[in-house]
Amino acid sequence: MRLAISALAATAMIAGPALAQQSPMPEDLAWKLLELGRVIDPPKTAALYAPLQQKEPYQGVKVERDLKYGPADRHLLDVFTPEAAAPTPARPVLIYIHGGGFVAGNKRVPGSPFYDNIMLWAARSGFVGVDATYRLAPAFPWPAGAEDMGAIVKWVEENIGARGGDPARIFLMGQSAGAIHVASYVSHPEFYKVKGGGIAGAVLVSGIYDLTASPVGDAELAYYGSDPSRYAERSSLQGLVASPIPLLVTAAELDPPRFVAQFELLKQATCKRQRGCARSFMLPQHSHMSEVYAINTPDTRLSDEILEFVKSVK
Repeated sequence: MRLAISALAATAMIAGPALAQQSPMPEDLAWKLLELGRVIDPPKTAALYAPLQQKEPYQGVKVERDLKYGPADRHLLDVFTPEAAAPTPARPVLIYIHGGGFVAGNKRVPGSPFYDNIMLWAARSGFVGVDATYRLAPAFPWPAGAEDMGAIVKWVEENIGARGGDPARIFLMGQSAGAIHVASYVSHPEFYKVKGGGIAGAVLVSGIYDLTASPVGDAELAYYGSDPSRYAERSSLQGLVASPIPLLVTAAELDPPRFVAQFELLKQATCKRQRGCARSFMLPQHSHMSEVYAINTPDTRLSDEILEFVKSVK
């Protein structure tokens, strides 16, 4: 099997022996991700990472499930807070927005450790964690995602103080379609429900930022519609460049090529700003799904970048 690995795998393994030696990813797991290749395959990737994750009940963490932030059935969020023995200073807040191609996905599937894994890492790393879901296309097309981001941030700003969170230090993180919704929110102030957007920073993991840069697929058509003349105004690239909100932009080495190209596009666009480039990071060895499934395992490369980004935002 390994002798038949594609040129992609061989190229990736040549990327740097020193890096491979320092990697917290077991070699066998790295090979399995390479064998899967540049695909988006949640079931097969989850099968690799689920055994590395914790199962409920979670020690030392309080979990509140399915709190309502709006009227729709999917206007739900979970809050993870550490069970501190004594009062502590208000903690920064990490909101996580899942992917699913605009038409699927959830903050949690019963029996799965995802995306509780991100919330557990957040609660044990100095944050209050908020895991939220949102309305889906095609029933709820553009701009439902950005509208829901605004409603989530508003709920958090109003309610997180009672749970030990700092409403002035809210960080909004999304992956794949979740990153696109976060980017849409940041870049379109008309969807803000609180002054200035209500967030201290945004973390964009493997998103699409310019719909005009490559052909759109069925998922984008379901959410953005079939009129290409609207794609530029509904894209987030220019708004992200103009926004004063700090950004961390990431993608995975084994992402499908379109996501890598969009990562480079946004990275280069922000570098033309007077204030300089946005913080960016290409995650080695990982794929589109493993980048977030690996959070709360010994592989801390992405979570370390998130921590450094949060510390850098004053």
